[in-house]
Amino acid sequence: MRILLAEDDNRLAEPLSEFLTREQHAVTWVSDGRVALRALNETDYDLALLDWMLPGMDGLAIVQELRRQQRTTLLLMLTARDNVEDVVAGLQAGADDYLVKPFRMAELAARIRSLERRAERPYAPQSLSWGPLALDVNRSEALVGTRQLLLTGKELQLLEWFLRHPGRMASRIHLLDQLWSMDAEAGEETVKTHLNNLRRKLRAAGCPDPIETAHGQGYRLRSEP
Repeated sequence: MRILLAEDDNRLAEPLSEFLTREQHAVTWVSDGRVALRALNETDYDLALLDWMLPGMDGLAIVQELRRQQRTTLLLMLTARDNVEDVVAGLQAGADDYLVKPFRMAELAARIRSLERRAERPYAPQSLSWGPLALDVNRSEALVGTRQLLLTGKELQLLEWFLRHPGRMASRIHLLDQLWSMDAEAGEETVKTHLNNLRRKLRAAGCPDPIETAHGQGYRLRSEP
């Protein structure tokens, strides 16, 4: 995801930015509320992490202004204010979630994944394509030209993930978390095996390999041939 981090405490912002980058997100960090609002108006971010107490313009005011503009950017407030009234105020203003400091990085990552899944469901197109490859999500049908591919359920999920996130790098751990979160038996080698099988079937059907391997980083969808 493309994330704007608005946080004026360097002791939190620096490790948080590094953590989110390791999680395969593209992070922009600002420390002023007015700068944050301008950035959100000028750039199509997927998510903004907003500290409540920011110089220039506080996080709550940013949320209120973005929702007044009918902007649909996901907004998660980070704050030490843990009163019920503050939580309610943030959510009523239009924040999608609210996380009280101090928090664990793993909890933040889980909140982000939940928001990402929630955002994808209502708006996700059901017909996806890449070069000669087409995927009908509703029918669980993948075609190369007019040739139907016989893919397993997990191979279809992997293909859908890459087609929905063109150019985004994903490690095996990230794919494992996204697609195997309820399967305690799965591991990184499971992801590798399913990816290899998917790519082999695509090549056998005459489709150029749509998935690029970046050694030490992960996988991503190539630019269309």
